Amino acid sequence: MPVIKSAKKKLRVDKKRESANKKMEALVNASIKKAQRKPTPKSIQEAFSIIDKGVKKNIIHKNKASRIKSRLSKLISSTKSEKSKTPKSVKIASDAIKTKKAKSNKK
Repeated sequence: MPVIKSAKKKLRVDKKRESANKKMEALVNASIKKAQRKPTPKSIQEAFSIIDKGVKKNIIHKNKASRIKSRLSKLISSTKSEKSKTPKSVKIASDAIKTKKAKSNKK
C-alpha cells in the first residue's frame, strides 16, 4: 500500500483508468463478435466506429484494428457474392468503407 500522498492519488487514478479501459475493451470485443455473427453493413459500420475509438484511446493497436476491419470487410464481400443481386445498402456500406480507407490513407 502506498504511503506517500501522490502515490495514493496515482493508485486511485490508475484504478479509474483501468476500469474505463476494460469497459472500452469489452465494448470493442462485443461489437466485433456481433459483426462477425451477423455481418450486415450497419453492424460492420458500428464495429468500425467502435474499433476506431479503441485505437484513439490506445486500447488496441492501429495495425490490429486495420486487420480486424479488413476481416470484417471480407464478410460483407462474401455475403455479397452469395447473393446474385446486391441490395443498395450493401453497395452504400462498401462505398463508405472504401472512402473511409481513402481518407485514412491521405493522413
